[in-house]
Amino acid sequence: MSNKPTPRVRVPANAKKDEIIEIKTLISHEMESGQRRSADGKTIPRKIIHTFTAAFNGKVFFEATWHPSVSANPYQSMFFRASQSGEFAFSWKDDDGSVYESKAKLTVA
Repeated sequence: MSNKPTPRVRVPANAKKDEIIEIKTLISHEMESGQRRSADGKTIPRKIIHTFTAAFNGKVFFEATWHPSVSANPYQSMFFRASQSGEFAFSWKDDDGSVYESKAKLTVA
């Protein structure tokens, strides 16, 4: 893959106290299984994001383990009860040791 995987998140900037908000995430990533061959017949190396984690103010509230059957550009959505203002941290971990991160702030009024 010639481009670096790009994480994107959609989190409301503001919420009312105890409102349930939807968080949407997507990362541009080929999720190569390691079973395909290139045009010259060589095996394309495996490159899979295996773990996705979402935390709020340093506390993990959602974690998913992904496997080779997950399609390219994996999308993950989740719901969260907004009880206080703070910062979300999202992390995608790749087979090769790479970690891709994104952050978003939430203000609760």
